[in-house]
Amino acid sequence: MPMTKPSDLRKLSAADLQKRVQDSKKELMELRFQASIGQLDKNHRVSEAKRAVARMLTVLGEKAKGIEVASEKPTRKSAPKPAALAAKKPSSRAKKADS
Repeated sequence: MPMTKPSDLRKLSAADLQKRVQDSKKELMELRFQASIGQLDKNHRVSEAKRAVARMLTVLGEKAKGIEVASEKPTRKSAPKPAALAAKKPSSRAKKADS
């Protein structure tokens, strides 16, 4: 199953999410079985499937509780640029010249 972003999952209905959770759990069960008998070449797929199920269940829980998640990250104010700081304080050469 391709990796799905939580923002994409939030666009789906609860019924669609439930269906995806069931499908992912079935896939996870098959992957675990393959891993136990040594047929699974890519062992990381088990942990990816577990994370996908957890992601979907988290979004389902958010929908059940009515939690709205901001779609964009808040922007941070950037620190002032070094040139702006230099313009605010006098240089050390100017202090020596005045003395």
